[in-house]
Amino acid sequence: MTLKIAFRNALRQRRRTILTALTMFGGFVLASISIGWGEGTYAYVINMFTRNRLGHIQIHREGYLDKPSLYKTIDDYHRIGEKIQNLKGVEAWAPRLFSSGLASVEDKSAAVQVIGIDPALEQETTRFNKKIIEGNPFSPHSSSEAILGKGLAEVLHAQPGDEAVIVSQAADGSIANDLYRVIGILESGDEVSDRMAFYLTLGEAQQLFVLGERIHEIAIVVRDLDRVEALTKRISQELNASHLTVDPWKEFAKSFYQAMKADLQGMWVMLFVIILIVAVGVLNTVLMSVLERTREYGVLKALGTKPRQIFWQVLVEVNIIAVVSIVVGAGLSILINYLLSIHGVSMPTSFTYGGIEFNKFYSQVSARSLFIPALTVLLAASVISVFPALRAARIDPARAMRIH
Repeated sequence: MTLKIAFRNALRQRRRTILTALTMFGGFVLASISIGWGEGTYAYVINMFTRNRLGHIQIHREGYLDKPSLYKTIDDYHRIGEKIQNLKGVEAWAPRLFSSGLASVEDKSAAVQVIGIDPALEQETTRFNKKIIEGNPFSPHSSSEAILGKGLAEVLHAQPGDEAVIVSQAADGSIANDLYRVIGILESGDEVSDRMAFYLTLGEAQQLFVLGERIHEIAIVVRDLDRVEALTKRISQELNASHLTVDPWKEFAKSFYQAMKADLQGMWVMLFVIILIVAVGVLNTVLMSVLERTREYGVLKALGTKPRQIFWQVLVEVNIIAVVSIVVGAGLSILINYLLSIHGVSMPTSFTYGGIEFNKFYSQVSARSLFIPALTVLLAASVISVFPALRAARIDPARAMRIH
């Protein structure tokens, strides 16, 4: 009976019902788009950042991330790579070697980080060749070729065609030194890294540092960012090696992850403001409804209606409007987020980061973008309606019936 009366009351005052519904509808749609936009934008930036340089998952020798060392290596990386590649959800993987040294071009010298890569696998994993802004990528049968980071090239005054000398220490204690021809200049998007990056092919780096077939890192890119945690556990189980660590990007890029989390909190502040606006709008319309129907509630109480029945009647009436607003709003929100996830929104000015041009940001259709706004709108409507409902339930019948 309470539900039936609530439906009739909602339909009876159509103008007020429409105004209340529009307030909830607008709040739901704005909240849903905000969450979808925030999640889509951050997923896009995170995916581009991790795909561009780091990978979504990395494998190292135990303790390497805390204290990198030339001697903390991974043996038999080919076997590990085959296991990784066969896992469902893995898109690509790339082995890497890292060491430090001193590079010289004519009379200019600088400390460098030597990075040995497999050109083919690195291209599949991080689109390495797209970051080269001058010169050429490694040739298929590279011989004594090097690619320099943009900042390092500026320090050394190096250009494609110049010769660079590397001096370092090999794993066997001998002096590691050789002469390389600079064939390209690369911009990774990380200025600090580019000031020291000296890229060699993996084979030549292993030969320079007398590491045989050993490497320091395996970077893995997955197809779905949401499956990074699950695939990290799966890879760890497949390898079953206590001397190796398998870490998701949140671990080896903590500063970036924390920056993303801090920035994402701004979205929740916006959501709070939207819900506050919805709550104020609902309180205003429901309170006005109760005041206008004071005589009606007085008659109901005089006929024997219990206060709790009147209380629930007001709450149910508001929640009926809320549910209808959410259902209609969900349809519009899904449509808008879906369109924005495909076409995105163009930025006034595009910018390039690590060979990737950012000129659009995208939204995302997710359960969170529907569930959270729906829950908050329902809770806001219910909580805000408690005060008007209590007021209606406590009306004095004699006084209420004298009101015209």
